[in-house]
Amino acid sequence: MYTIQLTVESVAQQMALFGPHDDHVRIIERALSVTINARNSIIEISGEDENAVNDAGRVLDSLKQVYKKDELINPDMVHRMVDLVESGNVRDGLEAMDDVVVLTHTGKPIKCKTIGQKNLVDALEKTSVTVCIGPAGTGKTFLAVAQAVAEFKLGEIERIIMSRPAIEAGEERLGFLPGDLAQKVDPYLRPLYDALNDILGAETARKFQEKGIIEIAPLAYMRGRTLSNARIIIDESQNASLQTLKMALTRLGEGSKMVLTGDVTQIDLPKATTSGLQKVATILKSVEGVSIVHLNNRDVVRNKIVRDIIKAFEKEENRQQEKAVQMERRAKGNHSVRTQK
Repeated sequence: MYTIQLTVESVAQQMALFGPHDDHVRIIERALSVTINARNSIIEISGEDENAVNDAGRVLDSLKQVYKKDELINPDMVHRMVDLVESGNVRDGLEAMDDVVVLTHTGKPIKCKTIGQKNLVDALEKTSVTVCIGPAGTGKTFLAVAQAVAEFKLGEIERIIMSRPAIEAGEERLGFLPGDLAQKVDPYLRPLYDALNDILGAETARKFQEKGIIEIAPLAYMRGRTLSNARIIIDESQNASLQTLKMALTRLGEGSKMVLTGDVTQIDLPKATTSGLQKVATILKSVEGVSIVHLNNRDVVRNKIVRDIIKAFEKEENRQQEKAVQMERRAKGNHSVRTQK
């Protein structure tokens, strides 16, 4: 049995590390097959595997640093710290939490929670066009809106323009929905409104829209415009064709920046229409002033179950791809045999 000890600095810190009903240390114990106990200001970690015990110590040390940053320690944070320790990225992960993107209307700081999110914010700050591809729950849209609000507050832009394909199954079906334009498209733009309301407050967001400082519109209505001194956010870009995304990208005017966000595993276009997001990332990857950011399940900041669901789908998709490759090889082998005969 291998054992190490750590010291906590206060009862409050120890309570935060252990969590209600010791939920946090139970997560670490299950993940690393160790036992964690506390006696006064000493935390004792024991286990059969020396590496696992040391990893558990690093997780708790990292959580102590998170506590000192006044960040909330909850089960999802503990799971992320375990992942960071196992991947050897603790230092980068903790540094990612340092920078404040913007303050909300209540004074709450919006910070990155993962290395991938930090890479996204860095790209948004430094390049004119950012293409961000990642699964649900990675904060793509929210951080893009937060960065846009930060740029507006700093006077770097005059307008925020947010758009997405109006209907997940293809914008050409818009006319079949009841109501006027606003009633038709509002349900599909709701995630953008939600992000704005969280950051600016509903009243300020409404006033900015009335003044034209913030514009939210379906992607199809950007055609023919030149957008200057603005931050343009194209959300759910996986549901737009290559030609539509080319149209959007060529709207950029002087002093403007654009970000395309999307999840290429959740494409809702009709079968006859091909998503253009991944193709755009390939075409633009060597263009100066363009950043391509890929997020993955490690960047999911929703409930841990979302990360596990994504992992399960990725595993099944990989299995199906391997199966397809094997079937193709067999077919080629059978064809070769028949040709020889």
